[in-house]
Amino acid sequence: MFKYLLLAFTVVPFIELYLLLAIGREVGFWPTVGGVLFTGLVGAWLAKKEGLRVLRRWQESLAQGRMPEEGLVGGVLVLVGGVLLVSPGVLTDVVGLFLLFPPTRKLVAAVVRRRLERRMAAGTLRVTTFQSGPFPGGPFGAPSGEQPHVPRASRPRIERKPGDEADAEFTEEDGR
Repeated sequence: MFKYLLLAFTVVPFIELYLLLAIGREVGFWPTVGGVLFTGLVGAWLAKKEGLRVLRRWQESLAQGRMPEEGLVGGVLVLVGGVLLVSPGVLTDVVGLFLLFPPTRKLVAAVVRRRLERRMAAGTLRVTTFQSGPFPGGPFGAPSGEQPHVPRASRPRIERKPGDEADAEFTEEDGR
């Protein structure tokens, strides 16, 4: 983990600074600043567009009772690509565009998925959860100290009182 943090917070910014200074020497200060601002604005717009497209496809798939094709990994890659495009730099812009372009994002998602599956099979994948939010207890509403994988039947039943309300949306389908 340390090597990834070292890479992210020292090596990458150093390379970005070098590239920006080299570009600034060749084309000038203001064109370089304009390019950084332009890629930031285009990156924010593109990330929003791609993020909404992925979300819309997820909703359509789930409404049809199918698993979304892109899955969670694709959505996370869109988010990472958008963050990289908004941050100033040349290298981060290239990687951000690479992650937002659907064909290359699918390739990266396949690689990430394979690595995750391999680590899960080997038992080396470690997931850490943190208790947070408005509800007491551990993750998924489990009482403190109880693991979330305990079957729901063995958990205490939540009693509802008159006046308790829950928000829900329903749609009626015509039976024709």
